[in-house]
Parts: sequence; C-alpha cells; structure tokens
Amino acid sequence: MPTVPLPSLSTWARNITPSPTLAIDAKAKALAASGQDVCSFAAGEPDFDTPQHIKDACAAALQSGKTKYVPTPGIEALRKAVAESYGTQYGLKVAPGQVVVSPGGKFSCFLAVLATCSPGDEVVIPAPYWVSYPEIAKLAGAIPRPVLSTDQTGFKLKPEQLEAAITRRTRLLIVNSPSNPTGAVYSRTELEAIMEVAIRHNLYVLSDEIYENLVYDGLRSTCVATLGPEAEARTIVVSGFSKTYSMTGWRLGTLVAAAPIAKATAELQSQMSSNATSFAQYGALAALKETAKTGVSLSQMLSAFDRRRRLLHEGLSRIPGISCVLAQGAFYLFPNISSFGLSSQEFCEKLLDAEKVAAVPGSAFGAEGYVRMSYATGDETIVKGLDRLAIFCKGLKA
Repeated sequence: MPTVPLPSLSTWARNITPSPTLAIDAKAKALAASGQDVCSFAAGEPDFDTPQHIKDACAAALQSGKTKYVPTPGIEALRKAVAESYGTQYGLKVAPGQVVVSPGGKFSCFLAVLATCSPGDEVVIPAPYWVSYPEIAKLAGAIPRPVLSTDQTGFKLKPEQLEAAITRRTRLLIVNSPSNPTGAVYSRTELEAIMEVAIRHNLYVLSDEIYENLVYDGLRSTCVATLGPEAEARTIVVSGFSKTYSMTGWRLGTLVAAAPIAKATAELQSQMSSNATSFAQYGALAALKETAKTGVSLSQMLSAFDRRRRLLHEGLSRIPGISCVLAQGAFYLFPNISSFGLSSQEFCEKLLDAEKVAAVPGSAFGAEGYVRMSYATGDETIVKGLDRLAIFCKGLKA
C-alpha cells in the first residue's frame, strides 16, 4: 500500500450510480446458485436462446477468419441491411452512411448524447425511465431533467409537461417507446404532439426503439423519424439486436440519424471502442437477411410473452393493495405498490428476503411507489411468484 493516500477518483467515477437492475438480478442469481428457490422477475432480457441460424452465421464468420478490424460504423453489408429494414418496416428512406453499428444499444445511446450535448446542457428524460438515461447524461457532462408521469396517464409524457420542463439550456429529449420499465407504447398521434414541442424549441430527440418489435394487442410501433422532415432531421433512432433477436450478450446496437449526426457518432466511436465485434456482425446480418427463419423465432417469442403478460397482469390484479396497468409493449409490468406504506426499495428487499421473489424498485426508474416485474421468465415461475407475492402482501396488510 502507498504511504501517501492516492488522489481521489474522478468526478465521473464518484458520481455514477451502479445499475440497480443488474444488482437485483445478480443478488437473485447468487441466491439461486446457493440452492435457494428464487422466482426472479428482475431480468431485462428474453429468456429464449438466440435463434440457431444467427449463431451459425456468426460461427461461420469466425471460422472463415472474419476476426480483424472492420470499419468503425460497421461492416457495409450490415449497415445496408439495417438501412433497408427501416424502409421495409417504416417506409423510411435511410442510406447506409446514416447507420452506425455499436457495441450495444446502451453505447448507441451514449454516442447520441455525446454527439448532441455539451457540458451544462439539459436533457429532458420522461420518467419512469430506463435506469441508464440519467447516468449517460451525467457522464456526458449534461444535466438530466426527469419529468414524471404516473399510471393515471398510462406512464406517458404529455406535451404540456414537456413544454414546462424546457429551459434555455435544454438540448435533447429522450423518448422510449415501447418503454422500459413500464411497457407503455406511444401512439403516432401522441408522438406527433410531443415532436411538435421539440421542433418548436429546436431540440434534438433521442428515440430509443430497442423494443420496437415487442408489441401486443395488434399495435405497431411508430418510428419517431417518420413523423416528418423536421423530425427526421433531428431524431437519433437507437435500436439493436438484443431484444428482438434475443442477442443481449452479443452487444450489438444500431444508431440511425441524419448524415452529419451519424458521422459525428462514428467519429466518437472511433476513439472510444473502434468497431463492434466483427464476427458478431455477421450473425446480426443473418438476423436481418434470413427473414423467414427470424420471423418464426420472433413470432414464437411474442406469443409466449403475450401469454405471460396476461398471466402476470391477471395475477397482480387479484392481489389486494396492488393496481397495475396492462402494458402493451416490451416484457415488463409496472405495478403500483404504494398502498403498503413501504418505499419501493424496502418492498423489494423484504420481498426477496421473505419470499425469494426478485423485483426491481420503482425508485431505480425515477418512480417511487412502483416495482418493475419482467415476464421474460417461465409460466411456472410467474405462477409460483404470484402466489408468494400474494402471501407477502397479505402479511403487510395484516
């Protein structure tokens, strides 16, 4: 050990908040590894394996020597396939030069904030929010400005709320539909009203659409960049392969933006991570090109998620003291547990200790009084977990 105390770590290191979702999931897995029967609703990833044809394409690329550096924004074939997919799905004309493939959707979000915000700029973040948005803003030197919506409004930001939150320092608005943690899906009309405010105040918009293909009840996601020329010019669309294709560990995100913004994000990435893993990109290419096989896998996953969504919602609705909106996207429900008089952190800690059920406190998402429950888990776990949750809640009410 040094005889003189070392200098303090940076303000970035000292002020960052570790991911509470990963912390809860890690604790649940540790309990399970010790032999305890844990029902975990904490996971933020599909419980399905990556489709075989995607793994095969990656393995083939690895075996054929696709192991060297590739262009920073991604291999040309994949960027072209991503661009074409936006035309096919949304009717949006995208050139390959507008696409940047990154080491994960989270990294794509970071690039978007770094490209648009300088130190001291403000970022409006609708809450409940994904836990990383405020931390990404802080790491970029920007100031997160959360704006809370509740279950009374379906967890959706209203235009008047956005209007009231904007100051002369506001630079960026983050939109996430379908939402993590609530599963809320904005309609096209709702997004148009929000975009009108953003355009009038000349804001950039980061639209995180990573759950775009996980929607139910006959809905379709709206790509924010399709809301008109002004929206297209200022919107940075982030997506990736983690959720739709169950490729969370592959770390492959995508970013689509107007050419000057895409160029800036690629230049930032060139100094931060170089390219995303080369051979993994060939797996992603197979996901986009082999549409028949991919479509079957996605359909099977969606069918299972929809069944579990309803199973979990019906069970939660039967527990006295809990109310819950039936979400229409992603694979989360966000039940209201405020009637029990505990903070969401206390509720989750006691629930895990007493009944070995893992959920994530709403405070992690900027929304006290709720918990996030993922139904990216088996039906048996959902049924068993609901029984335990009912026992726990009955004890709190006694």
